Amino acid sequence: MLVGWEMLHIALLEPEIAPNTGNIARLCAATGTRLHLIGRLGFRLDERSLRRAGVDYWEYVDWVRHADWDDFAGAMIGHRLWLFTARRGTLYCRVRFQDNDCLVFGSESQGLPEGLLNRYEPCNLHIPMPTGKVRSLNLATAAGIALYEALRQIHAW
Repeated sequence: MLVGWEMLHIALLEPEIAPNTGNIARLCAATGTRLHLIGRLGFRLDERSLRRAGVDYWEYVDWVRHADWDDFAGAMIGHRLWLFTARRGTLYCRVRFQDNDCLVFGSESQGLPEGLLNRYEPCNLHIPMPTGKVRSLNLATAAGIALYEALRQIHAW
């Protein structure tokens, strides 16, 4: 972890595409952010699979594997969870992020389950897509936008 930095967290619920998770892992390694991988993954975490996805820095990633959402939620008691979705919720830059917040993203094809979004409705956030010409942003792109906004707010860059 970087000296003088508190930790932020990124959680991925059932990510499907290894290169997206690899890009997010690189982001986490570069910023001292803990990565949480939740539930069924669409790829293997063995060294060969990670290298094939371009993840040659996995040893620098502070990561935790959770069997399912309940396991993750139990481990995150006391942390604020911010659930990102493409279509509803508060604009991501209108909330005040804090140390130890967790930015939660769903799978590439499904996003976060509707039941989960409903349960955490006050904590739903979205990144605007003003043209309306695409369904959603790439998972790694969205995670990067959100994480750097949280870091900007916390560290007053």
